[in-house]
Amino acid sequence: MASTVNSRPGYGQLLRTRGAWTFLLPGFAARQPFAMLTLSIVLLVQHTTGSYGAAGAAAAVTGVSMALFAPYSGRLADRHGQRAVLLPGVLLHTVSGLTLTALALAHAPLWALFVAAVPTGASVPQVGPMVRARWGVQLQDSPLMSTAAAFESVTDELTFVFGPLLATALCTAVTPAAGLVAEAALTLVGGLLFAARKSTQPPVTGAGHARVEHVPALRVPGVRVLIATFLGIGTVFGGMQVSLAAFSESIGEPGLNGVLYGTFAAGNMLSGLVCGAVAWKVAPQRRLVVGYAALALTASALWTAHSVLVLAGLGLLVGMCIAPALITGYTLVEGLVPAGARTEAFTWLTGAVALGQAAAVTVAGQLEDRLWGGAGFLVPMAGTLLALTTLLALRSRLESRPRSHTVARGVGHRTPVTVD
Repeated sequence: MASTVNSRPGYGQLLRTRGAWTFLLPGFAARQPFAMLTLSIVLLVQHTTGSYGAAGAAAAVTGVSMALFAPYSGRLADRHGQRAVLLPGVLLHTVSGLTLTALALAHAPLWALFVAAVPTGASVPQVGPMVRARWGVQLQDSPLMSTAAAFESVTDELTFVFGPLLATALCTAVTPAAGLVAEAALTLVGGLLFAARKSTQPPVTGAGHARVEHVPALRVPGVRVLIATFLGIGTVFGGMQVSLAAFSESIGEPGLNGVLYGTFAAGNMLSGLVCGAVAWKVAPQRRLVVGYAALALTASALWTAHSVLVLAGLGLLVGMCIAPALITGYTLVEGLVPAGARTEAFTWLTGAVALGQAAAVTVAGQLEDRLWGGAGFLVPMAGTLLALTTLLALRSRLESRPRSHTVARGVGHRTPVTVD
C-alpha cells in the first residue's frame, strides 16, 4: 500500500498517499472544463440565435453524446491506458469545441451546430473517473477508499460551483464565445498535464506477466443496479436546475436562483466531507439503501414548498442526501468490478448522472410550462422513487464479487511472483 493506514481513515492520511498530488492537481484542472461546457454552449448559442430553445437543444445533444460515449472511453482507457485515450481525446475535443464556436459565430443553421455538438460531447475527457481509478491503484484494499470517494465527490461539487461561475463571467464580461474558447484551452492544457503522470495510472489489461481479468463493466449485475440509482440522482440535479430557476422567476426574484442552488450544493459538499471522515462499520450495500431512501423522501417533498425558506431548507436536505449515495455507489465499484474494468464502470456511472440530468431538464421544463409553478419538482420525486424501487428489488446484486486468485494483478507497486 502506498501509505500506512490507521484504524480511522481521514483526509490527512488520504492526501499523504504517495504520488497523490501528482495526479490530483492536474486532474482538478482537467475536469474543470466539464462543468463549463453546457453553460458556455447555452450562452453562446442563445446570443447568436436569440433562442433559448435552440441553445438548450445544442447543449442537450452534447450532454447525450457524452453520456453515450463516455463508457467506451473508459473501456479503452482500461485496455490501452489512460494516456493513450487522453492524448487524442483532448485534441479532438479542443478542435470540436472551437469548430462549434466558429459555427455559432457564423450563424450556421441549427443542424450544423448539432453535428459539431456530437463529437464535442463524445470527446469530453473522463478525468473524474480516471482519478477515481488511480485512487483504486494507490489504495488497494484500504479503508481509505471510502474517504477517497468522498473526497472526489466534494471535488466534483467544487468543480460545478466554480466552472459555471467562470463560464458566466467570461461570456458576459469578455465575449459570448469566451466561455467555450476557455473550456477548450483548459481541456487541452489540463488533459495533457494529467496524461503526463504515467506512474500513477492503472495497469493496462494484459500488461505484465500475469493475466488480468477483463470483464466488461456492464456485464456485472451490480453495475447495472448502480446505473439505475445514478440515473435517479441525475434527475435530481436536472429537476432542481430548472425548477429552482422557475420558482425564482415566479416570485419576481430571479437572482435567488443562485442562492437556492448554492444551498443545495453546500448540503452536498458538507455531507460529502462528513462521510469521508467517518470510519463506517455498516456495510456499503446497506448504507446505499438507507441513504437512497432518505434522498427519495426529501426529494418527494420539494413540490410542496411554497416559500423561499422552506425550499432552501428542503434543498439543503436533498443535497445532504445526494453525497452519501454517490460516495457509497462509487465505493461499491471496488468490490464489484475487476481492476481491469473500473475506469469503464466509473464512466458508466458518470454518464448515467449526465443522462438523467439531460432527461430531467427536458421533462421538468415541459412541466413548468404546461402545468403549475413547481410542477418540475415532480421529476426528482419520480426519478428517485423509481430508482429506489429498483435498488430495493435488486440490492442482492450489490454483493462484492469473489476476489481473484491471480497472484499478480499488475497493481504497479507489487512484484509478480511465479506460482508452481
